[in-house]
Amino acid sequence: MPIIGKLLKKTTELNYKRTVHKGLDYKDQLKTLNKLLRMATKTQFGFHHHFQQLLEAPDTVEAFQQQVPITDYEVFYDRWLHRSIDGERDVAWPGVVKYYALSSGTTGSPSKRIPVTKQMIRSFQRTSIKQFTSIADLNLPDAFYQKSFLVVGGSSKLEKVGNHIEGDLSGILKKHTSIVLLPLTKPDGETAAIKDWNKKLDRMVEMASSWDISTIAGVPSWCIMLMERIVAHYKVNNIHDIWPNLELYMHGGVYVEPYLSRLRKVCGRPIHTRNTYLASEGYFAYQKHTASEGMQLLLKSGIFFEFVPFNRENFDESGNIKEGANALTINEVNPNEDYALVISTNAGLWRYMIGDLVQFTDVEQREIKISGRIKQYLSLVGEHLSLDNINVAVQKASEELGIDIPEFCLFADTEKQCHRWYFGSSETIDGKEVMKTVDRYLGELNDDYRAVRNYKTLNDPIVNCTSMKIFYDFMEAKGKLGSQNKFPRVMNKHQSTEWLLFIQQFERTEF
Repeated sequence: MPIIGKLLKKTTELNYKRTVHKGLDYKDQLKTLNKLLRMATKTQFGFHHHFQQLLEAPDTVEAFQQQVPITDYEVFYDRWLHRSIDGERDVAWPGVVKYYALSSGTTGSPSKRIPVTKQMIRSFQRTSIKQFTSIADLNLPDAFYQKSFLVVGGSSKLEKVGNHIEGDLSGILKKHTSIVLLPLTKPDGETAAIKDWNKKLDRMVEMASSWDISTIAGVPSWCIMLMERIVAHYKVNNIHDIWPNLELYMHGGVYVEPYLSRLRKVCGRPIHTRNTYLASEGYFAYQKHTASEGMQLLLKSGIFFEFVPFNRENFDESGNIKEGANALTINEVNPNEDYALVISTNAGLWRYMIGDLVQFTDVEQREIKISGRIKQYLSLVGEHLSLDNINVAVQKASEELGIDIPEFCLFADTEKQCHRWYFGSSETIDGKEVMKTVDRYLGELNDDYRAVRNYKTLNDPIVNCTSMKIFYDFMEAKGKLGSQNKFPRVMNKHQSTEWLLFIQQFERTEF
């Protein structure tokens, strides 16, 4: 009924006005940290790190940072997490943790088991509602609020392993979706549970004509692939011939700009896009305004954030954090500088470095963008090339040359002292021209890169052009096709070795 859409829109607008300027105060982070410490005081982790004394300290943040070391998954797993996974109580969070999300990571990386507590699930639910209310400024039609929401995620099928239940985070969250919202959430439970991406894709294509979708959410590569297949299957001009009410695409996980051209081609008219920063470890930020470049950090959602400047003082050339690295709080950061993100959460992760690099696009509004990964970083001869530099250079080159390069990767060739690039496109592209343009933009973006190229310390890059299909076939061969899985843009030695062995099966052109 039209009246329902009108009421939902009005409610969304009121909630948006009520909350739009809230949750930006540093005090919100102090309250979050204090609450986390209080809840975990009687855990084994809390006893070991003297949480009760930290709460009584004159400066809780400083005491917390001195008492609890920054850690990564491997270290945290060895010291604490494995005991929780085995069913032990009160390890790093009160009680027994029932659910664990299998993180997708990048191709070639083993899955990690990330704890998901009931407090974390509630935080996800509250944040999802807040994010939905933030679209009020788009002034979408009343009908939008009555249509379905399509989540292109991992399998919702969960498995009992020993004393816990594990699976994709989307499956854990779907299990806890309100029964009121289930009819509006697509795909259905049976389809969502399919693990094989190709079978799942075929099923969604078959069912697409019976859905009335207003919003689609997921990683760009897989969402756009789904829409392209739907258009091809039904022999229509664009996705709006199937879903006329599609108005919003909520994306995340990767740099979206290389995919926007394909999104425009598959749509019959422009649709709104909103960026989301969501991981197995938590819901960190989302884009509140279309005009904003960044995503606003969620300071009241059960996560205490810290930021380690990504520089030589804190990290070695391999991206490993040094002992005594300096971590900053939300009120100490500067704009346009790379920071390694460190989180303490209501799932019992403490000073946990998730591997992402972020930059603040607006310090006052607490808005960030993902600028790269700590390990997806090249410094073969001191070029200090970040993933953000690489993404921007490829995008600028694509725009200058009027071509699409949705997929690409590169790695360091130590023998030839150069970078080896692979560009994937549905078009025939001039590899020499593309590489020349990308190389120029990298020099403009990064002084260190320009210096080592000018002095020939870093030799000319080697470029290979291929089809996008090879990138997807590689993902499938590694069992990482679809869902939240991401292709590694900057490959380490293990990943590059696997990639080279794989592409030997295909015809390729090298310049």
